Amino acid sequence: MRILWVKAGKLLPVDTGGKIRSYNILVQLARTHRVTLLSYYGGEKDPAYESEIARQLPGAEVIHTAAPESPLRQSLDYILRLPARAPYAVTKFTHAKVRRAVSRNLQERRSDVAVCDFLSASRNFPAHSPVPVVLFQHNVETSLWQRMADRETNPARKLSYRIEAVKMNCYERGILGRFGQVIAVSDHDRDQMRAMGSRCAISVVPTGVDTSRYRRVPSAPGNPPVIVFTGSMDWEPNVDAVEYFCREIWPGVLREFPSARFEIVGRNPSPRVERLATSSVIVTGTVPSVTDYLRNATVVVVPLRIGGGTRLKIFEAMAMGKAMVSTSIGAEGLDVTHGRDLILADGPQAFTKGILQLLGEPALRRNYEDAAARLAAQYDWSHIARRFADVLEQAVTEGRPQATSTVQS
Repeated sequence: MRILWVKAGKLLPVDTGGKIRSYNILVQLARTHRVTLLSYYGGEKDPAYESEIARQLPGAEVIHTAAPESPLRQSLDYILRLPARAPYAVTKFTHAKVRRAVSRNLQERRSDVAVCDFLSASRNFPAHSPVPVVLFQHNVETSLWQRMADRETNPARKLSYRIEAVKMNCYERGILGRFGQVIAVSDHDRDQMRAMGSRCAISVVPTGVDTSRYRRVPSAPGNPPVIVFTGSMDWEPNVDAVEYFCREIWPGVLREFPSARFEIVGRNPSPRVERLATSSVIVTGTVPSVTDYLRNATVVVVPLRIGGGTRLKIFEAMAMGKAMVSTSIGAEGLDVTHGRDLILADGPQAFTKGILQLLGEPALRRNYEDAAARLAAQYDWSHIARRFADVLEQAVTEGRPQATSTVQS
């Protein structure tokens, strides 16, 4: 197949969940198909990025849009785009150069199928396409924005999240029906999309893990106990998660294990995250390799209260044979079983109890570690990419008429 893959924002470095998922599927697809990545990005022009993405994914086309990226410029841009009916998370990634490039590729039939990676790129596709266009929907965006609005305490941010949630709800409901095929990352997300009234075909391609990188390691001794959370620390759901953990869960762990250490591992920690640092809480910032921290972890935690899609961090830790405690939202969409693969705990007391169980009972912890490693081994990216390719081939075969026009601003 000839595949056009359109993605907003830089794909490198591969340091967020969405990038990890897209990059690994792209690399796997490129081994047996002709893939053209159309990567467009804002901010300052970055020749190093453009040359590196072309090296890693030959044939990639890069467009520099110069869209605002600094917090101040984005705030001004948000205000200017506030009257638009479409959400800012979509309008800020819409650009005339990208629209022309996508339209030209489709009209000239250079590809057999196109992939719109995330809703963010959706308004760059023409109203009608002569080739099938598949929407790769990593999250149910409406749910994500609604949860962020519900949890936010800052009045200004809460209002902006509310506005974005309302706009996203209208936009997402409308756009899903304008693609012939949608790929969701979990059964839960698929069911949510169907509940929104979508009548398009929705296939589920689960998340994966690079089992060659995240390999099983021996059980950590746990003396002193090391609790680890990984994730991009400039993403609101992760910021909320570690604030919640430090405020309502960590004190209970320290009472039983005073020498315990909590490591927050992830790039670009916001000031709110940096303020959490104490003698027992380490905020690492960007690290060369997350695996080094996972290797030494006694327990890995995922205290997410906001989110969507599936959590790559869970399979990465599981592949390394780590016992985990997660909220239900943290493991939402994953084929995991409470009490076998990990401990699911909602509420501070239950979460604290789960951690204390794993720290206090090494034999129980090893049982969870063994089960986690067995489960993750089934989700190597090579298997996931084949399932993704099957959906694209089905779209090509069926050749559904496309109407990918978006809700107009």
